[in-house]
Amino acid sequence: MNNTLVTVGIVSFLSGALLSQWLLAQKVHSRPRKLERYLSSDDEAETEDDDEQGEEEDDVEIESLALNEVPGEVRMTLCVRQDLKMGKGKAAAQCSHATLSLYKKITNPNSPAYNPEMVRRWEYGNGQAKITLQVPNQEEMDLLFAKAMSLGINACIIHDAGRTQIAAGSATVLGLGPAPKRTLDEVTGKLKLY
Repeated sequence: MNNTLVTVGIVSFLSGALLSQWLLAQKVHSRPRKLERYLSSDDEAETEDDDEQGEEEDDVEIESLALNEVPGEVRMTLCVRQDLKMGKGKAAAQCSHATLSLYKKITNPNSPAYNPEMVRRWEYGNGQAKITLQVPNQEEMDLLFAKAMSLGINACIIHDAGRTQIAAGSATVLGLGPAPKRTLDEVTGKLKLY
């Protein structure tokens, strides 16, 4: 079951990355009318994927350059809310949204979150490691988010559009990183694996 979830997560992430590249190419050449309402010229916090699952994220950009001095493994951490009782596929999709959001922030040279050294360590140091953890509820997620910001960790909270299982606007996943495992553990070290 865990291998299936990992596979679904990887496929979802890669699909999202490819879709993002395709959408950017379409944006350069011409914008189909259907996509016009989802895309804007600035970096918008709302995205849309193939299954019409619009997601929003809390748009906070955190400068993480000081974390480049922390040695060791670099990873992303995805904290999935347990009180929402999302299905495995829904949770995998929400984690994919968070992964792509974090990656877009930390690789955007116009963002305060831009940190190519951390990206290099994450991509080539240990194979873009990601870990999924359980967070019990919204309140705990908000506390973890605040702690991550205080430590300079790139972070986002994904909010569901409410078209399927979850009420519109519900915070589903807290994404953290890429950041050194040692620093991430200060925030999420007591959480259980998802």
